[in-house]
Amino acid sequence: MILDHYIAIFVLPFLLLLYVVRKNRKARRLPPGPWQLPLLGYLPWIDAEKPHETLTRLSRVYGPVCGFRMGSVYTVLLSDPQLIRQSFAKDSITNRAPLYLTHGIMKGYGIICAEGEQWKDQRKFISNCLRNFGMVKHEGAKRDKMEERISDAVNECVSVLRDRGANGPIDPLDTLHHCLGNLVNSIVFGKTYEEEDRIWKWLRHLQEEGVKQIGVAGPLNFLPFLRFLPQYGRVIRSIVDGKDKTHEIYRQILDEHRARVDSGNGCKIDSFLAAFDEQMRKKDGAESGYFTEPQLYHLLADLFGAGTDTTLTTLRWFLLFMAAHPMEQEKIQSEMDLCLREGEQPTLNDRIVMPRLEAAIAEVQRIRSVTPLGIPHGTSEDVEIGGYDIPCGAMIVPMQWAIHTDPAYWRDPLEFRPDRFLSEDGTFFKPESFLPFQNGKRVCVGEELARMILFLFAGRILRAFSVRVPAGEIADLEGECGITLVPKPHRLAFVGRDR
Repeated sequence: MILDHYIAIFVLPFLLLLYVVRKNRKARRLPPGPWQLPLLGYLPWIDAEKPHETLTRLSRVYGPVCGFRMGSVYTVLLSDPQLIRQSFAKDSITNRAPLYLTHGIMKGYGIICAEGEQWKDQRKFISNCLRNFGMVKHEGAKRDKMEERISDAVNECVSVLRDRGANGPIDPLDTLHHCLGNLVNSIVFGKTYEEEDRIWKWLRHLQEEGVKQIGVAGPLNFLPFLRFLPQYGRVIRSIVDGKDKTHEIYRQILDEHRARVDSGNGCKIDSFLAAFDEQMRKKDGAESGYFTEPQLYHLLADLFGAGTDTTLTTLRWFLLFMAAHPMEQEKIQSEMDLCLREGEQPTLNDRIVMPRLEAAIAEVQRIRSVTPLGIPHGTSEDVEIGGYDIPCGAMIVPMQWAIHTDPAYWRDPLEFRPDRFLSEDGTFFKPESFLPFQNGKRVCVGEELARMILFLFAGRILRAFSVRVPAGEIADLEGECGITLVPKPHRLAFVGRDR
């Protein structure tokens, strides 16, 4: 009698709930996925330090389309490059997932967190600006101007590395961050800083800390109520405070720019800030609600952060892998020595005759995906992916790490082999499973600019130096994962080649 009562109260309702869940799952054809907890979903099992490895293991177990909940957000992992291409070509998968960071803090401003018509409008604006600034594939006057901007930054970088590395191994981070970051400053803000400038030092520090903090705040994206706990509350306050102070600096730069324009001295439209301000003056807020000061400040932050962080991190990984694989480095340098006369430096026109340098950069992007989980998308309506039904409001994660380390696509994927990007005739080529800049409608709008910067920085540094791991030290190639996967602090020896 007691047993019957127990079954009626506890067991039958549970079985009924299980039946309803399974029937609903079958009716909707949801993707397969792991067992998970109510409210928390699969969050407790995700390694906070290596989330890309946890999710890659799930992809290996459950297949190219894997679904589960991360807190309040239904999440779908895509680990098939063809599926990613097909899915990300759809308008219904161009949104951002309903995360606290994108919707609660950034409120959909900028370009990274923007959606719908605002995203389309601002992406078109950015694309037009980049083309006007010289981000074009074919040589000409516009590209020459952009190459000159990049070359000035590279020349300063090589000079500083030579001076600082003359007395032994150094950590090149500060030099690379200053020189590459200042290049991005000139493109985004139309101004540059001295390395020891107080504001510039603070901005560089904020960027480095922001990447770590947002990584730490990851659970907040899926469980927003955590912001009421002291640990996460401090992180949120730090992020918001950093955002507000940064926007105040941007406001001062905007005021300086407007003062120059109003003085009648003229002003070149060769930065995003200048181009955006021109649109604000033309439209005066009437024609488009997207050209506003709040949008400008968030957009500038996105452009600076995305333009600096991913390219800087890729360059750091490149130098570290070159030092760890001296034979591959020598092959690149031999190729350059064969193509260039004494005193000549690599130019963008040399990309076609230096495929090994391009291949090495690509292999670094593959083996150390800077954004190992890509930039997640969100669904604006119910959609179908790979034969499964995905609900509106789901987060779609393009698993770059899983694809770039999958033996189904890459032979010995954990081995550093630039030759995999060289065809039989020695030319550079990109396999279908290579997705460093993502794909589809939200593919990185600055991809070509990033490729230009990486080629010139990497080529000219290797032209000037042999990069080596200091004697008695071992190169740590594991990295630390926040928003991006970055190298751990390290030192390298820059030995002059006098070429």
